[in-house]
Amino acid sequence: MGNGVVVSIHIARTGKVPVESANEVRAVPGKGLEGDRYFNLTGSFCDNPGPAYEVTLIESEAVEALKRDYKIEMNPGDIRRNLVTRGVALNHLVGREFQVGAVTLRGIRLCEPCSHLEKLTQHGVISGLIHRGGLRAQILTEGRIRVGDQISEPPACS
Repeated sequence: MGNGVVVSIHIARTGKVPVESANEVRAVPGKGLEGDRYFNLTGSFCDNPGPAYEVTLIESEAVEALKRDYKIEMNPGDIRRNLVTRGVALNHLVGREFQVGAVTLRGIRLCEPCSHLEKLTQHGVISGLIHRGGLRAQILTEGRIRVGDQISEPPACS
């Protein structure tokens, strides 16, 4: 795994409202990110809760490609993923455990763009983010995630 880093953090208090940026957030296993819509069970898809809704990540490189390749300019938070990263291939983390700062996550599945996201943002987002819309992950250990945290393999057991 490369030298990934968290470049921004975003939460939305309820479904469909604009996201808010944060410098840090508390990650809680089985719940999500404190203050986020899925932690509060107020997200648009709370009728089907589970580990895949605890935290979402997207590569800042994908946001840049959306602008470059599809002429769609959006702030990273507008894509409604919780953690924006740089320098890590998130698609490769499906089924794997990894560290974000002191917090251990497990990649569950890709976070493909959907019509709900396109309704909240703009036309063309689905095409522009297909297969690079991010990662849904489960929180395995409690802790704080901060902007600037490194993303890495978990430490080996001794």
